[in-house]
Amino acid sequence: MLQYLIILLDDTSTSFCHYNNNKTEPKAIPLDTLRKAIRFAMTENLMIQFVYPDYLLPNDMIAEIETIDHSKIKPVNDEEADVFVLNKWDFTDLPAKIPVVLRTSKSQLLEKYEELDMVLEKVMRLNIIITDLETFNDEDFSAYRLLLNHFSKKLQSLYLDGMSPQLNILTDRMMLKEMNNCGAGDSSVTLAPNGRFYVCPAFYLENEDDFVGDLENGLDIANQQLYKLDHAPICRRCDAYQCRRCVWLNRKTTLEVNTPSHEQCVVAHLERNASKSLLSNIRKLGEFLPEYEDIKEIDYIDPFDSLEDL
Repeated sequence: MLQYLIILLDDTSTSFCHYNNNKTEPKAIPLDTLRKAIRFAMTENLMIQFVYPDYLLPNDMIAEIETIDHSKIKPVNDEEADVFVLNKWDFTDLPAKIPVVLRTSKSQLLEKYEELDMVLEKVMRLNIIITDLETFNDEDFSAYRLLLNHFSKKLQSLYLDGMSPQLNILTDRMMLKEMNNCGAGDSSVTLAPNGRFYVCPAFYLENEDDFVGDLENGLDIANQQLYKLDHAPICRRCDAYQCRRCVWLNRKTTLEVNTPSHEQCVVAHLERNASKSLLSNIRKLGEFLPEYEDIKEIDYIDPFDSLEDL
């Protein structure tokens, strides 16, 4: 069921997920289109997430935004933001009380991850988004396993010191009882500055003609059931609940929105198994998340390799 409307306020609005936004020419959403989008959200009882560019919006647009409850995703450190997106490894003046999203390439992450130790000491939540996840190979998987082990030890130490930072690739799975994926095309849809709806921002940035309706005629998502978890044969039986299950990345790598790639599955299961170890180690030191069950042991790293067990 649709719950969220993501509104891109400009063609150069920041990416907050795997896709890159290579547009450089600002093109703000027209004020009348913004009003219609807000009206659509109110009519459909949808929560709005506004995605901002890196420039200051005009006052009339700001005033219109403030006419409805919403959350703000921004690429600049702003006390009014609800999510702060970093597209580079610059951790000066980090906000302490709002989630921080770090978009990073695989190579940068595997090379510089120890720099994030001090970030975990400062922020309430850090989301790491790998922008070229589909390029992982066996050597990268091994390196990523070591990275997760490093962060597991760091988080355990911080918990012992009375701190409780969240790191999406490790702590999310410990606190989930079911899939918690991005939901594009199912629980969320995106409105672009051109007044058209898209499954997610990536679909707009990749091909403006790949739209699923507009503000004048409403939504029209073909085969919408394919975006739902119950139509994803592998994912619906998987317990790597923290996996983003990115439908854009699915289509890019497997040509099917409901079928993830080998790389996406293995990375998610490495995270899942590291979360299992972290949860077990913390519980050896005292009661921790008693309302959540232990994460079970599994003998596969890619669900496709063990279909009979799922």
